[in-house]
Amino acid sequence: MAEHESLEFGKADFVLLDNVSLEEFMANLKLRFEKGRIYSYIGEVVVSVNPYRAMNIYGRDTIEQYKGRELYERPPHLFAIADAAYKAMKRRNKDTCIVISGESGAGKTEDMSVTSVCLYRVKNMLLKSNCVLEAFGNAKTNRNDNSSRFGKYMDINFDFKGDPIGGHINNYLLEKVGGLVKGAPDAQLRSLHIQRDPTAYTYIKVGGQIKSSINDSADFKAVTDAMKVIGFTTGEIQTVYKILATILHLGNLKFGSDGDVTLIENSKLVSVLGDLLSTKDENVEKALLYRTVATGRDVIDKQHTHQEASYGRDALAKAIYERLFCWIVGRINDIIEVKNYDARVHGKNTVIGVLDIYGFEIFQNNSFEQFCINYCNEKLQQLFIQLVLKQEQEEYQREGIPWKHIDYFNNQIIVDLVEQQHKGIFAVLDEACMNVGKVTDEMFLQALNGKLAKHAHYTSRKLSPTDKNLEFDRDFRIRHYAGDVAYSVVGFIDKNKDTLFQDFKRLLYNSSNPVLKAMWPEGKLSITEVTKRPLTAATLFKNSMISLVENLASKEPYYVRCIKPNDVKSPLLFEHERCKHQVEYLGLLENVRVRRAGFANRQTYPRFLQRYKMISEFTWPNHDLPSDKEAVKRLLQGCGFEHDVAYGKTKVFIRTPRTIFNLEEQRAEMVKRIVLFLQKVWRGTLARMRYRRMRAALIIIRAYRRYKVKSYIREVNRRFKNVRGMKDHGKHVKWPTPPKVLRKFEEALRNIYNRWWAWTLIKDLSPEEMVQIRAKVATLECLKGQRADLGLQRAWEGNYLVSCMLAKAEDRALLITDRHLYKMDPVKQYKPMKSIPLYNVTGVSISPGKDQLVVFHTKDNRDLIVCMQGMVPAGDSRIGELVGTLFSHFKSEKRKLQVNIVSPIHCSMNGRKCTVIVETKINQSQPDFTKSRSGYILSVPGN
Repeated sequence: MAEHESLEFGKADFVLLDNVSLEEFMANLKLRFEKGRIYSYIGEVVVSVNPYRAMNIYGRDTIEQYKGRELYERPPHLFAIADAAYKAMKRRNKDTCIVISGESGAGKTEDMSVTSVCLYRVKNMLLKSNCVLEAFGNAKTNRNDNSSRFGKYMDINFDFKGDPIGGHINNYLLEKVGGLVKGAPDAQLRSLHIQRDPTAYTYIKVGGQIKSSINDSADFKAVTDAMKVIGFTTGEIQTVYKILATILHLGNLKFGSDGDVTLIENSKLVSVLGDLLSTKDENVEKALLYRTVATGRDVIDKQHTHQEASYGRDALAKAIYERLFCWIVGRINDIIEVKNYDARVHGKNTVIGVLDIYGFEIFQNNSFEQFCINYCNEKLQQLFIQLVLKQEQEEYQREGIPWKHIDYFNNQIIVDLVEQQHKGIFAVLDEACMNVGKVTDEMFLQALNGKLAKHAHYTSRKLSPTDKNLEFDRDFRIRHYAGDVAYSVVGFIDKNKDTLFQDFKRLLYNSSNPVLKAMWPEGKLSITEVTKRPLTAATLFKNSMISLVENLASKEPYYVRCIKPNDVKSPLLFEHERCKHQVEYLGLLENVRVRRAGFANRQTYPRFLQRYKMISEFTWPNHDLPSDKEAVKRLLQGCGFEHDVAYGKTKVFIRTPRTIFNLEEQRAEMVKRIVLFLQKVWRGTLARMRYRRMRAALIIIRAYRRYKVKSYIREVNRRFKNVRGMKDHGKHVKWPTPPKVLRKFEEALRNIYNRWWAWTLIKDLSPEEMVQIRAKVATLECLKGQRADLGLQRAWEGNYLVSCMLAKAEDRALLITDRHLYKMDPVKQYKPMKSIPLYNVTGVSISPGKDQLVVFHTKDNRDLIVCMQGMVPAGDSRIGELVGTLFSHFKSEKRKLQVNIVSPIHCSMNGRKCTVIVETKINQSQPDFTKSRSGYILSVPGN
């Protein structure tokens, strides 16, 4: 049974209905339609309901989901039946066929296209042939926008590997009418003398504006491109459109009379027809108005009456369209047929046939075409019931299961009513057409009444005088398997004769267009040559149907039964009575009964075990019994279902659907537990795999890290092992790039090296030199990068009072001890003028220039301003030495000295805020202080 569909969508297989009744069947069908499930099964038959909307279930990924799967393994779909036919062909090397049937508008053409996409697999030309044939063979009716007016049977040939290698198409065209496309370019329409308005042409304006084969420019281009892909030449495509244009123009020809002479009223069309048919205008006119008759050796031209001319015109239009369609099919067959295939070399050539043929039709006015269509459906329904019963019986016999007889409606009586020799309707019609003299449709109806008066499925107004739905001398009714249909005999005789005057055949044969000439080979016959009476349309159609049925019967059939849910093409409406009628005449309920007559479900032992083995401890995960059959027996016995099953040679047969549902419920319950167990095992496996990967990665990382660390240490050791003997103690040696993990270690290592390098420089210094070094280091710490000259290159003497006698009386000297800062007058033998305790000093401010301005900041806001520029020797910078000495002293006492490098410098003099600004003057020889409004200005030499 179909998997992945819960019961909220109804039963996917009608065989599994609890009760086989029409009410339950219809309820299940409606439920599935409303839930968007347009496909269902009856065993191996697909029931398809036209959704009247686009559905995203036909993509390449969907095809892959059904490829190689059994029918019940996936939800019902056309792809499943197509793949089943393909597997049967490939596995058993047997020809198969897919029969798609249903009434007009049920979606048969679309279903064939979908099935073909799955079957063709690689053959683009086969798919393109569908597009072309539908364009010329379908039409709009009052029940269907794309009704097939022809039947199509396509054989798809596969080689021994199962790859498509070609095909062949048989067509069963009935209605011989055609029209030109609205979507053709304007230039092409002008060359064909065609207007874009379809209502301007008699043949296609009946019933209003009818949708033609192609109804817009996009479709027109698609058909033209498809013809090019298939292999039609540009000249052949142009001839096709010329023939369609000819048919439209023929419909507009009007005949008049001048006494006894028949004339063409719109004679301008004759020249248009001559141009389109590549023949002379006078020959066209003569063929339309005269008929050449041979009497012995004499040949005379007999003029048509107005009625004969109109009949000849319509017969010519229909014949031209029929020949065109047959020629198109023939050209496609020439291209797609298998060529040069030798079974001895290439292996056996197998076939899958696909049949898409007109559905059962009941119109307000049913004529000869509907009669033939409905006869065709009777033949196919008969074949369907016979083959389904035959398949069931053969399977039971093959498996050794007893078979019991099944009663079903046999429509052979209706088939015989139509095709039986001497007594059938076709035979009576042919007999009427062969009679000498004037034979009318009324005479044909009288003959039917005489021969079929006692037939249970035939009646007419004469036979049933009280039936006012039938007209006297016009209608007869047949009780088809699909329902009662009344037919009008009007036109039966003419349509059955389907005769075309020989003059038209000669006219078209003598065309200068080689494509058109090839369509009419019989036109080369001499006027006096005697020919056989051609077979009638009914006989030809009956023979083709008999041949088709024989062809299908020789293959293993698969069925798609199409249902039309409503007549208004709504995707939401499910008309119960409408669908019920189709279910009845398609024989779907009989099909369910046949399938359910003995056993509702059957599966091969391996497949059954594969699906249900988890239910029993004897079969899970694998059994050790002698055979799969014994394992299935043990499983079913354990479940208590042995009374409801039978065991065939290769399959287990289950009688009631309830057993299947119980098995499915037990399976669903076990699957949950199995899934949980598998999830547990798999998650544990994933965790262990993840742990092993992480552990391996950690080991690798550790080993790699050790390697990188060792390599770095070795490289550092190699580069620095001889630094003691170097003049600069390794200062020029370039450090190797450390791995990321050793970056902080490298910083520490550099600090160690720098400390060692510094130690090697100062280890031999005296205590006095060490004090000076510490002061210079302090200077660097405070002023590096903020002043250009720090005086680091000279020796710091510390005592400059002896050698630095200054000339001016206002010059002062500074003395810094470990406790105080003294301002002294050098003129008065360095008499202290001011004493500032060092604990009262909070900071020092210096300017960033070369002026050597220093301001000592104190806690009591009595700052000291000093300029050391101009001292001896000239140009010496004492700022670095002063700051370094103070900073080093404060640091030794663990006190903080704030050093500011700014300009201008803000300070306090006796509690008053003031600013010291440095100005450079070119003519200034010595630095000098002057007062300003904001404080002081220090003028310094500019050179």
